Amino acid sequence: MTTPLLEVTDLRTEFHTERGSAQVVRGVSFSLGPGDTLGLVGESGCGKSVTALSIMGLLPGRRARTLEGSSVRFRGEELLGASRSRLCAVRGSGIGMVFQEPMTSLNPVLRIGEQVAETIREHQKGKSETIRKRVVELLDRVGIPEPDVRYNAYPHQLSGGMRQRVMVAIAIACGPDVLIADEPTTALDVTIQAQILDLLDDLQREMGMALLLISHDLGVVSRVADRVAVMYAGRIVERGRVPELFTTPSHPYTQGLLRALPRLDVPPGPLAAIPGQVPDPHDEESGCSFAPRCPDVLPRCLTQLPPEFPSPAGSTRCWLAERTAD
Repeated sequence: MTTPLLEVTDLRTEFHTERGSAQVVRGVSFSLGPGDTLGLVGESGCGKSVTALSIMGLLPGRRARTLEGSSVRFRGEELLGASRSRLCAVRGSGIGMVFQEPMTSLNPVLRIGEQVAETIREHQKGKSETIRKRVVELLDRVGIPEPDVRYNAYPHQLSGGMRQRVMVAIAIACGPDVLIADEPTTALDVTIQAQILDLLDDLQREMGMALLLISHDLGVVSRVADRVAVMYAGRIVERGRVPELFTTPSHPYTQGLLRALPRLDVPPGPLAAIPGQVPDPHDEESGCSFAPRCPDVLPRCLTQLPPEFPSPAGSTRCWLAERTAD
């Protein structure tokens, strides 16, 4: 069996706040092989971005930590607990990341060419002229017009879509095996969103990378991903292949997300909303976290955390699926 490029096992991440400890990632597990595209979806605050930061070793200092028993392996090598120098070597060259908010992710006082070149200098070295040529090629590959001119531009001189393309260029500059794209279409209009998604899809196929696409938008994920994992309150509550999960969702939360999507094939009307609020991560977990908002809640949902059961799409953490599994 081929060793996965990226293997995350029972990842648990805890933040320390004035109110105490808050576990925002609760036992997340998944793997990515060459050419795989996994979509990680869920509401804001469910732990998607913290999962990505935990993988990259970019948690905010003393305020957060991964708990004992968590594991993140890249090409079989454990990254949690690795030295700072080793993590720096993996970031960019082995695992690249496109961060949220292209408007603020770039350094406002550095020319964009220098920001792309920085990654290449760190991992691959080379002469200045060679690196500049490579940067211009990258800017051209991600669809930036007049790349030799844009090399000297500052971020404020570019549109939001162009800035996001620069972020993609930085992430792929050293040919990583895994690309993590964290909400890559945030704050972009619909047309530019589609262009960025098409670009990521093309690059993933061209370079053979594994792609972890993080989004709150199921429509975005369905456009690019092969598989999807639905996250709620720090846990993956359902996972499976995109076509099956979209047509036969098993978890009430996934069903609620899909009902909330606007559709063109049905008469216009009010969009369905999921009642209630996401639970406070400071609260002690008791039973299924979605139970207070679930229209199909059972008594045991309030006291017992469901394991993963087989589902038509793949697997789900829901006691309702136990009947089908039996």
